[in-house]
Parts: sequence; C-alpha cells; structure tokens
Amino acid sequence: MSVAALEELAACRRCARLAAYLDQLPPARGRGRAEYWNRPVAGFGDRQARIWILGLAPGAHGANRTGRPFTGDGAGDFMYPLLYQTGLASQPSATALGDGLALRDLYISNAVKCAPPGNKPAPAEFACCRPFLAMEQAKLNRLQVVVALGRGAYDSYLRLCREQGIIQRVADYPFAHGARYRLSNGLWLVACYHTSRYNVQTGRMTAVMFLELLEAVQALAAGAAVDEHSVEQPF
Repeated sequence: MSVAALEELAACRRCARLAAYLDQLPPARGRGRAEYWNRPVAGFGDRQARIWILGLAPGAHGANRTGRPFTGDGAGDFMYPLLYQTGLASQPSATALGDGLALRDLYISNAVKCAPPGNKPAPAEFACCRPFLAMEQAKLNRLQVVVALGRGAYDSYLRLCREQGIIQRVADYPFAHGARYRLSNGLWLVACYHTSRYNVQTGRMTAVMFLELLEAVQALAAGAAVDEHSVEQPF
C-alpha cells in the first residue's frame, strides 16, 4: 500500500462492531492493554512477491497484539517454520515487530484488517475491507498466485474479483483444499485450509499438507505447466 493508504487503514474505524470490540477487548492473562496494537493490521512482506497468502482476520491476542499478521499466535507458530523451510521466510519464528523476520517472494495479509469477535467477521466487514485488498494487490506488480486460507478469505477475494469484472459468479469456483483456478487476469487462485490452531489440533491441517501446497504454489509462481482444465483437482 502507499503511505496514504496505510495511514487511511491505521485510522479506519468504519466497522462500528469491530471498533467497539477493540476498544473493550480484555488483554490476555499477564499482559496489559498498552502492549496491544488494537487497531487495523496492515499486510507485510516482499513488494516484489509472486505469492500472496491471504488469511481471515487478525487474531485477538496474536496479530491484534503484535501488529503483524500471523505473529504471536498458534496459526503463525505453525506456519512460519514451514515458510522458512520452503525459503519464503528468513527465520522460522515470528514473535513481534522488529524481530528480524523478512519474507521472500511472499506477501501476507488478511481479508479483514481488524480482529472480530469470535474470529467471525460479518459480511459487511469483509466488504468494508475489500478496497484495502484491491490496494494491496495493485502494489504487487509481480503477483502470480493468491493463496486464500479458509473459506472466508477465499470467498471475499472472489467477491473482489467479481467486483473487478474478473469473474462472473463466485459459485463457479468452489472451495476445496488444494483447488486452484486460473483467473481471466492470469493470476492463480489457490484454496487452502486455514492454519488455525483448531485445524492443526484436529488434523484438518498438517505440516505435510501445508508443505506440499507451498511447494506446488512455488511451482505455479515460477510458471510450471498445469492442466488448466483440471482446476478442481487438489495438489
């Protein structure tokens, strides 16, 4: 995003429910409110990235505390070691702003920029944040692949594509882990189960699954030949 867009995001309080939630959110045990970011969380990463990972929303006591996506929570604790293993991150841990983490060929953000109650954004909140997604994508001028973590982020990104005239119907792109679709603008959209602590603990998402998907996504970003008529086949 541009400096002006980042300033607009940082000051955003357009979603009354989310603003009120952040104003009243009790800190985790052993922490104080002064330790919390408690405002919209911007994306971060390599501005020359070919890969964009799009999550749902900041975790109340993770990104909403640290001010960086997937930092300081279970989802990030699972994801960053695997990003490091595949060369997409400079280190295997993400603990706080200024911890030295850098992303390589990768940009990460969330479909909704503020932490929602119960980790469940409302439809209007997704819609309110889609202009910020459009701004992010416009700055990623080498982008090849969008990886959407979970159905919420996936559907919101598809709605952005529909608003931009890239697709006609969201229903034409059903969600399934590993499904990939070549969009009319040339980008690949890849669906992935979220790396949430719940999904990891229940076995819905495993390290092997995520590594395999990352490796396949890197191949797509590098221009590997793929049968575009088999878009619903998982990796």
